[in-house]
Amino acid sequence: MTAEAAVVLPVLVMFAMALVWGLLVVAAQIQCVDAARSGARAAARQDPAEAVVQVVRDTAPRGAKVTVGREGDQVHVVVVAKPPVLSGLPFEVREEAVALAEETVGEGGRGREAADQGGAVRDAGAGAA
Repeated sequence: MTAEAAVVLPVLVMFAMALVWGLLVVAAQIQCVDAARSGARAAARQDPAEAVVQVVRDTAPRGAKVTVGREGDQVHVVVVAKPPVLSGLPFEVREEAVALAEETVGEGGRGREAADQGGAVRDAGAGAA
């Protein structure tokens, strides 16, 4: 083995490990997105708080912190998790989802307006696909 190969081989191994870790971080972020969205849907349906947290924990990465809250007619679900493998690093993935509580959809005022805006966004996205 030449001196150049002895220098390049550890660099290639470190580069491959960094790529794998990056993929694991992206996978954890996607899990957080899915967990926050499913939790927001459950909270919007007025499911009990324990059921909402359980739905989120079933989807979120292991050890994720879950926060469920409500502001007016909107429910907020926040999922924060440490990436796998190198969890000692001061790095977290975080996702928040907001949904309109179903009890307010169809009522006059803000709930109806927000529901109409949500429908318009969905229709625009469907037309573009």
